Amino acid sequence: MPSSVESASLPRHRSPGRARPGPAPWIAMYHSVGDRSDDPYRVTVTPARLERQLRWLRRRGLRGVSVAELLAARARGAGRGLVGLTFDDGYADFLTGALPVLARWECTATLFVLPGRLGGDNSWDRPGPCKPLLTADAVREAQRAGMEIGSHGLTHLDLTRADDRTLAAEITQSRALLAELTGSPAGFCYPYGTVDRRVRDAVRAAGYAYACAIDPGPLTGPYALPRVHIGERDSAARLFLKYRLHRLRRRPVPGPR
Repeated sequence: MPSSVESASLPRHRSPGRARPGPAPWIAMYHSVGDRSDDPYRVTVTPARLERQLRWLRRRGLRGVSVAELLAARARGAGRGLVGLTFDDGYADFLTGALPVLARWECTATLFVLPGRLGGDNSWDRPGPCKPLLTADAVREAQRAGMEIGSHGLTHLDLTRADDRTLAAEITQSRALLAELTGSPAGFCYPYGTVDRRVRDAVRAAGYAYACAIDPGPLTGPYALPRVHIGERDSAARLFLKYRLHRLRRRPVPGPR
């Protein structure tokens, strides 16, 4: 395992207030890590595949870190060689499938959880397979292992379709519940990756430091960070293409406004 990330070809970034906008950070989006025997929505990677993907990163002088660590490093001009790793929904298999692999490759990640569904399951995916979600104790265990804990909303709703009252509850109540559980979360992740200006502004007003989407287009910025879906089919060749093409497809990211 390489001990240095200095050989990576990522650009340096200074403080957002003093530097020109740089390319959007490369942030990988995972979900479940475990059994793929029933995976109609392609949200699961096996631990073996995750192992190979992290090996690919490290052998190229890259290291996966939480989004908060990535953004803080970029603000200091020290983001070279860092990429973001995120795991959405808070599946229970994170502890058994993902955490040991992350530890072996000296990586951290951001785990976006649903405080209104802790210990429940992914009922929003019906009629897909039922997958259990992390309990409150398991979320704390992940945090103790060095993972950043962020909010994925309260119950996994498409916030762009929510009325103002529901929107406020999903954003602010989830933050309050996580504050009691693990401390105030810095990051928010839009369920289904969908975001519009109203939702983005509500997340910013709630006190989050950043938010992740999927492909937010002209909204791209600190409160709508694009991410790259990583799945079981992503071999070394596909990862290379996704990594290299990211700069061409994503808009620059200015500092907070």
